[in-house]
Amino acid sequence: MTNPITFKILADIAENLSGEEVTFPTFLDITMRVRAALKNPHLNVEQLAKLVGVEPLMSAKIIRMANSVAMNPSGIVVADVKSAIVRIGIEAVRTVSFAVAMEQLIQSRQMRVFVDLSRAVWKHTAHVAALCRVLANKWARGVNGDEAMFAGMVHDIGVFYLLSHAARYPELVSNKEELFSLLVGWHDNIGHALLSALGQPESILAAVQEHEQDRNIGANPTLSDVLFVANKIANSISPWHDDAIDEGEAARLANIIDAQTMQAILAESEEEVLSLKHALSA
Repeated sequence: MTNPITFKILADIAENLSGEEVTFPTFLDITMRVRAALKNPHLNVEQLAKLVGVEPLMSAKIIRMANSVAMNPSGIVVADVKSAIVRIGIEAVRTVSFAVAMEQLIQSRQMRVFVDLSRAVWKHTAHVAALCRVLANKWARGVNGDEAMFAGMVHDIGVFYLLSHAARYPELVSNKEELFSLLVGWHDNIGHALLSALGQPESILAAVQEHEQDRNIGANPTLSDVLFVANKIANSISPWHDDAIDEGEAARLANIIDAQTMQAILAESEEEVLSLKHALSA
């Protein structure tokens, strides 16, 4: 039987996300502004740079990403937001806006009761996002690397959203078993609903909703496949819950992608992954 508090949280979220006017949490403010700007077909780099420039944390992240090994193979350093956006592309700004939003939530007063857990989720998220871009570029050549990185950045947004609600209930905060049951059981569907309300494309919605679902992968991996594999790899290195650590993970991955191929990809791109994780993380 569902815990009454868990039921209330899910009911409140369902009511909010199914209404005509969705009330978004304040930590998504920067994401909403960037989303609105990117919907303008006439948006140029200079206009976007002005929007980003008023957010010091976002500006710093964009410049740091632009100077990462993954984005800067030439080694030429850029120091201004406009040049950084030109280098990483407008699409990557969307990913950075979510990174900033997640960090603002983690550092908020309401999330102090979940500080260790939220940091673990954030570490895992940054790892998955970095792996997604690398896998898209080196394994799933038909998948856009920037879209894959964005999918990785938002794949566990449902966990953060659920935590922001759970923090209001001391009874749930102290009940780890019930809390993790809520997070593990509902984060993919809640994430899908939240991203749908945010107007994200169907490819992202499907990837987020399916990222925990085992599957067979064909010769042409999709965005969902990239996110699934990245999440599996990250679970063995930076998991956020005990259930993610499964001794059978490696065996299942070996059935999906050749072990030698995977090791070669990860070895070749280790520096890229580390640089992107650093750029996206606090």
